[in-house]
Amino acid sequence: MSTFDDRENAFENKFAHDEEMKFRAEARRNKLLGLWAAELLGKTGADADAYAKEVVLSDFEEAGHEDVVRKVAGDLGDLADADTIRGKMDQLMLIAKDQLMKEV
Repeated sequence: MSTFDDRENAFENKFAHDEEMKFRAEARRNKLLGLWAAELLGKTGADADAYAKEVVLSDFEEAGHEDVVRKVAGDLGDLADADTIRGKMDQLMLIAKDQLMKEV
């Protein structure tokens, strides 16, 4: 195998790893967002965990994160607007990435 092939394989592996980490971070962020929203809705324990799973699954409806914003905003009603939810998502992404890095 040539050096070029080795480099190509290394770049492909790095890309695959980066995409997996991005997916895991977004899923973790959505779970944390679901737990935050569940708390605002007065849900605790298993109900909060179930709601967080619903939020994670809502991200598979379309590309991007607007499907998650739409779901949570619809569920929270007057408790939080879409901009507040987007801001919380930004905060939680940092926490999710930090948590994943500590697990590796």
